[in-house]
Amino acid sequence: MIRKLVAASLLTLASGHLLAAECSVVVDSTDQMSFNTKAIEIDKSCKEFTVKLTHSGSLPKNVMGHNLVISKEADMQPIATDGLSAGIDKQYLKEGDARVIAHTKIIGAGETDSLTIDVSKLDPAEKYGFFCSFPGHISMMKGTVTLK
Repeated sequence: MIRKLVAASLLTLASGHLLAAECSVVVDSTDQMSFNTKAIEIDKSCKEFTVKLTHSGSLPKNVMGHNLVISKEADMQPIATDGLSAGIDKQYLKEGDARVIAHTKIIGAGETDSLTIDVSKLDPAEKYGFFCSFPGHISMMKGTVTLK
């Protein structure tokens, strides 16, 4: 009887671990001006969610740099437009832009950076997205962020 209880308890613990929410994702960027995904899904049970950005290309950041910016979908293009004059040292983002929920720095070949957001601050009724703010990249490098 005790063996069955121990076995059942271990099975419950193991299955609970397998069902735990994945609260992070890796997004790769390339020299072809693309992300390897068009959608980031965040489980509502996550307290924080981390996005790790990688750059698998061979070009430096001043030529084909990428970052990942999270904002409301409606703010994506205005943020990118306003950030054009900020320059690469400021990640092509207007300083103190309150519309930016989170962002990585601009990275080049072989580099990585990450961002972490407080999931409780996201409104399930709102539409969110992600994009690269390097000049001109938003046209091809964007996607959706959804709470599930």
